[in-house]
Amino acid sequence: MKLQFARSRLAAGLVACFALAAPVASHADVPGLPATITSSGTITYCSAVSLPPMEFFNDKQQPVGVDIELGNLLASRLGVKAKFINMPFAGLIPALLAGHCDAILSQLFIKPPRLKVIDEIPYMNSQEGFILKAGAPKISGPADLSGLKAASVTGTTATNLMQAANDDLTKAGKPPINIVMFPENAPALQQVQFGQVAAYGVSYEAALYYQRLQPKVFESGSPPYFKILTGIGVSKSTPDLKLALTVALNGLMRDGTYAMVFKEWHLEEDALPPPQ
Repeated sequence: MKLQFARSRLAAGLVACFALAAPVASHADVPGLPATITSSGTITYCSAVSLPPMEFFNDKQQPVGVDIELGNLLASRLGVKAKFINMPFAGLIPALLAGHCDAILSQLFIKPPRLKVIDEIPYMNSQEGFILKAGAPKISGPADLSGLKAASVTGTTATNLMQAANDDLTKAGKPPINIVMFPENAPALQQVQFGQVAAYGVSYEAALYYQRLQPKVFESGSPPYFKILTGIGVSKSTPDLKLALTVALNGLMRDGTYAMVFKEWHLEEDALPPPQ
């Protein structure tokens, strides 16, 4: 756990910028980019760099993960460099709308309320699950946590799903889940490790990652119980950027680069098929 907590201390409530030197190609098969990106030679992504395997800090305190790799590959396709601004998940959309970044790349689920304020480009499927302390009894879904404490990160779908489960539990006359919310991943993991909560509601991808990383500490405590398309968030005021990123993503899918990223992180099940 020492490594993950060291990574996350950099992310806790602070905004940090990381300019990553992706190999820059010429503007190839993509349409015109916004002038702000072409003039700076950089596309800036907002990302909550605290949740493996999508985005997190490695032992050199550099951001890595599925979204980080895809962000760099997309930038290279666009002929620019990638820069990541790290912030809490709940601040991603406000930051995009305020113009602090060009796009969001942070396992952002595609939901109707979000599509009212931003656009999203589908790039993967995501699932939800739970992290339990190793050896704890498995659960089948949120309802099994009736009357127990469960951790979640503020603003995430896991929180919303447990809140919805609480409505059903209350109607059935059963005690609700005591949801304990945190601004990011590290303290929620600590709560599980030290037995302060029965479970941590999180993406299924993260649950599998921690089970592989520390099988004597954590386990993926439930089968995936929710599946949803996940997208790259862009402002409705930048349709040219949406088109450029879509074309670049399609290129990565067609040439097999996209599939290689998902295979590297053991998430082949979440990858989308190449466009026809």
